This record gives sequence, C-alpha cells and structure tokens, in this order.
Amino acid sequence: RQPDRVPLDLGASAVSGMSVSCVYKLRQALGLDKPGTPVKVTEPYQMLGEIAPDLQDALGIDVVGLGGPNTMFGFPLTDWRPWTTFDGTPVLVPEGFNTDPDANGDILLYPCGDKTVPASARMPRGGLYFDALTRQDPIDDDDLRVEDNLEEFTSVPEADLALLKVEAERLAATDRAVFISFGGTSLGDISHVPAMELKHPRGIRAVDEWYISTKLRRDYVYEVFERQCEIGLSNLERIYAAVGDLAAVVHVSGTDFGAQEGPLFSPDDYRALFKPFYVKVNDWVHSHTGWKTFMHSCGSMWRLLDDVVDAGFDCLNPVQTSAADMCPEALKRKYGSRLVFWGGGIDTQRVLPFGTAEEVRAMVRERMATFGLGGGFVFSTIHNVQPRVPTENVLALFEAISEYR
Repeated sequence: RQPDRVPLDLGASAVSGMSVSCVYKLRQALGLDKPGTPVKVTEPYQMLGEIAPDLQDALGIDVVGLGGPNTMFGFPLTDWRPWTTFDGTPVLVPEGFNTDPDANGDILLYPCGDKTVPASARMPRGGLYFDALTRQDPIDDDDLRVEDNLEEFTSVPEADLALLKVEAERLAATDRAVFISFGGTSLGDISHVPAMELKHPRGIRAVDEWYISTKLRRDYVYEVFERQCEIGLSNLERIYAAVGDLAAVVHVSGTDFGAQEGPLFSPDDYRALFKPFYVKVNDWVHSHTGWKTFMHSCGSMWRLLDDVVDAGFDCLNPVQTSAADMCPEALKRKYGSRLVFWGGGIDTQRVLPFGTAEEVRAMVRERMATFGLGGGFVFSTIHNVQPRVPTENVLALFEAISEYR
C-alpha cells in the first residue's frame, strides 16, 4: 500500500548497515560527535558500526533491529573496549574481540574469543573486514553425520528469550518498526557454513566443498536442511511467545542465491533443495504471527523470483540492480504487487563509492519514483555501505532520501 512516505532502513540488519569507518565520518559530518569519539562495532565480521538512536533521529530511520546477544564469532556484545582499525578509525569492540597478528601482519580473530583454539577468521593487513578461515577436517563420506552440520543450531536459551522480550518492548516504544534477525532458518548461508563461532567445527565446513555437496551430497544437505528447519520453527514459536507482534518483520533467509551474472542455483535446484523448507517457515509465520518475512539474497535473482514469491516471502533484499537481469522497472512491473523491495535504493558497487554527489542524488530520485510507486518499497542501500565511500556522497544520499521520499 502507498504510505505517507517511503520507509527508510539503515542498520536494522547485518545486510542493511554501514561500515564503522563510514559511521564515524558521518557522525562527525552531522555534528553528533567530536573528532576521536569511537563508534561501536556491532557486527565484527563485516565491521559494521552502530546506528545509534541519535543517528537514527538525524536521518529519519524507520526500522530498528532486534537480534541475539552474541556475534557471529560466539562472543557477546558486552564490555566494550577501545580498538583502532587499520585505517585509523577509533572504535569500541566487545571484550571477546581477542585478536593476534600473524607473521604477515594480518589480524586473526578467534571463536568465542578463545585464543587457545585455532583462529576462525582473518583480516588481511590493511584490510577492512574479516574473511572466514577454512577449518575443514578430511571428509570421509562413509562417516558423515548430519548432526555435525547442525551443531550451531540449538534451542534459544530461556535467558536470551527474556532479553529479547525486554528489548522488543524498548524498541517498540521508539515508534519504529522492529526487525528480528534470528538467523536459524537461513539454509546453507555461506557466511555461516564455516561456523566461525565453533571452536572445532565438524561436518562440511569449507565453502567450495559445501557448494559441491549441494550436487554430489544432495541427500545429506537435504537432511541437514530438514533438521535445521525443525529447530528453526521451534525457536520461532518460542520467540513469538516472548516478543509477539511487537515485531513487524523477521529475517528468514540470508542465503545468497545469485551471483553477478546469474543465479548460483538453477530454478530446479532451488525448488528441490530449498523451497520446500522456506514454504514451511513462511506458512508458519503467516499462520501464527503478524510478522512479514524477509529474504536477503545478493546477485541476479530474476530466474528464481517466481519461486521466491510462491514460497511465501514478503520482502526481497538487497535488490541488486547492478546484477544481470535485475532491471528496476521490470522488477517493479512484474513483482511490485507481490513483493516489497527492501533495498535497491542506491548502487553500492559503483555509484555510491565512485560517482559524484549529483549522480547519487539522481539515482535516489530515480529509485524512489520506480520502486516507490504504489508502495511496496523500503529504501535501503544495496547491501551495506562499504568503507572509503566519500562522506560527501553519504551526505548526498541521505539529503536526497529526505527530499524525495
């Protein structure tokens, strides 16, 4: 439906945020902080910065995120301490953010902050975020156990549910939409396959081996998804009992199905391996809650979108219009009455980092007119705002959003 203005999301999820260095510079430019004031790193894997309430107010943000208490590395977002990035940005990191340099000057990060076990991620010297390290034991197909690829999918602790309830009440009082990032129903999300939070991951944990396994070990992967779906549905039921309809949107899937030039999986593979379980999750959410379901998938999705819609997803993100066959006008024309486009607002590959401020404004104006027509559009950048984006372009982005929304 057509709203009074186009809603705006920045930072409600780990796929709609901003690098900590960009947040630092933006806060300076808006006069919210003095130089040298550190910004919290709320998502260490991608080094995303906190979009604090004062910044939400300054930019007119309409969505706030509600996630679990731990990072992708398994340590909690508590007990903040100072740290400095390679580019000199002063930041605050959680206590479990324990790092060591290696012989090359790269930075190693550890699961659960435990430096007695092998590191699970590496930031290259001079780098901007972390890469997962492969910790793959030799695979014996005769001894593969589905349980090994399910170790990280557990029942949400009662203490976490109590925290979610309190936080949901606090966030709902801000009069912004509450976005739940649960994460347990994202089937084969390649950022999670290496299990950076596990000290000794077992099963299939290498990125290349996982993709190969979706073909060569199809029955095994299907059973992993089947069991993961059961756990996820149980957790969603318990989360809804705690949070209820204080939340508006739930992040169901963050699995990337598209690459730059086409889909990573054929439509037949999507239907056979993924769709049955997403139908179950979306059906449960729509039958038992007032939530809308959110799917994140980068890349070229055009060939898969009929099945994405048929699986019951309400929102598609990040709407990567720079990928093949992802024409904004065609997307809106064919799917605008059936999908909310949560993203697609500005190209973060080329225009935002390398264009002029006027080119940024022109794209915002164009996307507001295309995706915003008749409603069904939440303005968000195409994935996270990356480091080294000129601050004048970031300011032009939000000035244009305010003008045209």
